[in-house]
Amino acid sequence: MFNEKILENYARLIVNIGVNLQKGQGLEIICPVEKYEVAEALTKAGYEAGAKIVQVRWSAQNIDKLNYENAELSILEDIPKWYVDSKNYLVENGFCYVAISAEDPSIFKDISPDKIAKIYQARSKALKKYSDAIMNNSIRWCVVSYPTSAWAKQVFPNAEDPEKELADAIIKTMRLDKKDAVSAWQEHINTLNKRAEFLNFSNFEYLHFTNSIGTDLKVGLADGHVWQSAREKAKDGVHFVANMPTEEIFTAPHRLKVDGIVKSALPLCENGQIIDNFSLTFKNGEVVDFSAEKGYDTLKNLINTDSGTKRIGEVALIGKNSPIAMSKVLFFNTLFDENASCHLALGKAYPTTVKNSENLSEEELTNLGLNDSVEHIDFMIGTPDLCVTGIKKDGTKVPLFSDGEWVI
Repeated sequence: MFNEKILENYARLIVNIGVNLQKGQGLEIICPVEKYEVAEALTKAGYEAGAKIVQVRWSAQNIDKLNYENAELSILEDIPKWYVDSKNYLVENGFCYVAISAEDPSIFKDISPDKIAKIYQARSKALKKYSDAIMNNSIRWCVVSYPTSAWAKQVFPNAEDPEKELADAIIKTMRLDKKDAVSAWQEHINTLNKRAEFLNFSNFEYLHFTNSIGTDLKVGLADGHVWQSAREKAKDGVHFVANMPTEEIFTAPHRLKVDGIVKSALPLCENGQIIDNFSLTFKNGEVVDFSAEKGYDTLKNLINTDSGTKRIGEVALIGKNSPIAMSKVLFFNTLFDENASCHLALGKAYPTTVKNSENLSEEELTNLGLNDSVEHIDFMIGTPDLCVTGIKKDGTKVPLFSDGEWVI
């Protein structure tokens, strides 16, 4: 759905700014099987950048659905060693990784939420070495998207050509409509970096979130926390952009210092199922109560994945006037929807969001307040009237957001 020139620019942007592929590195691409042209464009861009090898792994949700409907749970929970080894190979050999996130938001709506949860839990546990490498930036990775028919029909159900509508929306949010997308991204990164610098200089101890739908949440920040923005640094010292598009500035909450109630601002699409109009109540960092008008069982399974999914591992700030929010499009895809709204994440914290993390053990990271889990599940909390206040150790309060937008 992108014309030839835009597709070429898209691929080069992902390879050169997203994963920032270096000469002699390998590149793995996860791509929907029906979107061969995207994999081909990324492969060409990879070799142009000096890749030693580009390998493509195809995803096919319709096949996954047939397996979930017909195979025994015990079989689906048995993650093959060859698959685990193939993912660990990427870590051990310094590959970069690009994932095309373009799932049908409700493809698994008729599958038992409990079955889906058990399958994903088994997969998360089997791939812990690989997921830890992503979370601590041992490898450079980038999640992007591309329109597919099933997804487009969910986002634009009344459009004459849903895929074209979705393609146009993605092009704008990726800044591919600009004359020079790379320069546009550099400018955007600089803007986000300036806000991150202010937050790091301020060194807040807590953030207080309030709005008219009932959110009243106090989020303590991890000791030695660091606010990060679009551009991150991998362990090899090379910068990369993990999500494209991205509008967020994020850091690690303290796993024991979250109290109050938070209500969702947008639906959450998780594992092909929708959770909507939900709330979470925290005490001493842990979820002690929850509700959901839609997807209650799915939410329950997520929260009970392990002890870490009862706590939060990320807090992210995004103004309501971000390009994604201004588009007024509900994408039913966390890559986009989380960048339209301030959000939190249940589960694992990014170790890179505390100072000197590369020299700290897991125990030391935990002592600083970082949460650990096999999952990391973003959910959106930013409303048009959201207020966020930063609170320093001496009690000084600094307004950060008023009516859903930055005031700094």
